[in-house]
Amino acid sequence: MRKTPTLLVLAAAAAFGGFAATAIREGVEQQAHAEAMPVGAATTLPAMVNGQALPSLAPMLERVLPSVVSVHTKQRVSVSPFGNDPMLRRMFPELTQERINESLGSGVIIDAEKGYILTNHHVIENADDVSVTLSDGRTLKASPVGSDPDTDVAVMRIPAEKLTALPMADSSQLRVGDFVVAVGNPFGVGQTVTSGIVSAVGRSNIPGMGYQNFIQTDASINPGNSGGALVNLQGQLVGINTASFNPRGSMAGNIGLGFAIPTSLARNVMQQLITNKGVVKRGTLGIDTADLSEADARRLGLSSPNGARVTRVYAGSSAESSGLRVGDVITAANGQAITNSDDLRNIQGLQMANATLSLDVIRNGNAMKLSAGLKEQPRDGASLDPRLDGVTFGELPESLRREGASGIIVTAVAPRSRAALAGLRAGDVVLAGSNGPFNDLASFRAGFSNPPSNLVFRVWRNGTQGELLIR
Repeated sequence: MRKTPTLLVLAAAAAFGGFAATAIREGVEQQAHAEAMPVGAATTLPAMVNGQALPSLAPMLERVLPSVVSVHTKQRVSVSPFGNDPMLRRMFPELTQERINESLGSGVIIDAEKGYILTNHHVIENADDVSVTLSDGRTLKASPVGSDPDTDVAVMRIPAEKLTALPMADSSQLRVGDFVVAVGNPFGVGQTVTSGIVSAVGRSNIPGMGYQNFIQTDASINPGNSGGALVNLQGQLVGINTASFNPRGSMAGNIGLGFAIPTSLARNVMQQLITNKGVVKRGTLGIDTADLSEADARRLGLSSPNGARVTRVYAGSSAESSGLRVGDVITAANGQAITNSDDLRNIQGLQMANATLSLDVIRNGNAMKLSAGLKEQPRDGASLDPRLDGVTFGELPESLRREGASGIIVTAVAPRSRAALAGLRAGDVVLAGSNGPFNDLASFRAGFSNPPSNLVFRVWRNGTQGELLIR
């Protein structure tokens, strides 16, 4: 197998937030440096102005703080001086040592009767042990319910003993300029409150993240705030703090670029994780699309090159049933503007499986509307080809796609199955194959309408890529 330097970065693409002893993408959630306040700098504010008491967030926060918890995770890792070299690790097992990595984050109690807590996927990712500390000082062991890396949402559960839940607001009602307050446990210093305004809504195209529809705020969000609460002035949850962005690192201090997952998205993912035994199901239209060039726009009579041009419609897909055709240009979905193919994929990924999209389409210069449902793709290899018995495929994590990767991922391989004997392993990224070009599960499956006599996959694994003959 030969080295693939351009893919080495993919394994860390989802590592955001969480005050952890792991590598974090440069410019994201950099540590801030505190400076001592000069002597005499403190001032005393008057208790009254023009006969009226100064406004305070304290009464609202007294209701909010009991619902925000600190999350402490432990992960056992094996460390060898030979790194990931399997041969040398087997030859000198006595040199391999176990180390405990610890990480701190935050979470929000959203169901006091059942003990459900919302947090970020990256806060509890790969953790062997998770505990939460409540505002009253109690520390309770938490058990995972489910986690979705593509939206960075996770649900945990703790014993329901005298808990206080935070009510959820409708985040779709947020406007730029609304006041918000962030609550969490930054740097492990303890429960901390910062305030600001909503700087933007519906923010996407943040490097390294998955499906995106963020609330942007200038309320300080630091490492350890991840998974904490973003609340409105009524003390209602409007978002889950997830990341801050600082391209200059800690040298710049807090520059007011924090991002939170809106409750409208977090609620849907949470319900799926609870209902579907920890799994989020997503559907697709079943099409391939391409970005529009300036020449495409002129040829089609469009005023700008905004939209996703349909290049292929797969047989049996919901797109085919809805009447979408090759050459159609999708300019909006559910009222949200589509500027390119990434926008369309992002909107699809934010929907629940079997959801319906209302599409604005330009066909031969004429504007029209179509309604298309999303359809979940079967994931078992055996339904495609007997040679793939025992393997389960999945969509490539969106964070990796934003890094330039394409293909599908192997999510599970049954021991001693044909797929296992062929050399497929869980976590393999299938980049290409003799079954024809593909970019996702829909196009991968379509390539088996006429199965190739020799089935060969190009696979990326642990920084290297090579070819596997699937017998």
